[in-house]
Amino acid sequence: MVTGWFTGEGDAFRLLGTRCSACASVFFPREDAFCRVPGCPGGDLEEVPLSRRGRVWSYTDSRYRPPPPYVSDPERAWRPHALIAVELAAERLVVLGQAVPGVRAADLAVGMEVEAVAGVLDEDAETTWTTWHWRPVGATA
Repeated sequence: MVTGWFTGEGDAFRLLGTRCSACASVFFPREDAFCRVPGCPGGDLEEVPLSRRGRVWSYTDSRYRPPPPYVSDPERAWRPHALIAVELAAERLVVLGQAVPGVRAADLAVGMEVEAVAGVLDEDAETTWTTWHWRPVGATA
């Protein structure tokens, strides 16, 4: 999906963020130009792998195709999915992403432990666009 936002496969899969050397703040999506923290004098931004696991902070269903300016092919069927906001305690930030296919909002609860796994955003005959999904810990989907 976006080059440099994640790396690895299987148990080595990780989202990638950046950390400011001056204030130790971590950013996702990554920041490569300057520290986003007001008042920070700025420092070097180092790429860091983020925690693979976190806890559900919030969640919702996406049951309909979003209106423009969202870009999608109206000729293709819309597939509902759950969206999960996950708090990564070590980094003290919340990362939004889709649940793995088959996990619905009704299957989730605030505080539930989930893990980042590689997933497919979309594909056609020539290309598979990869992304991350959140999977409840212990689930095999």
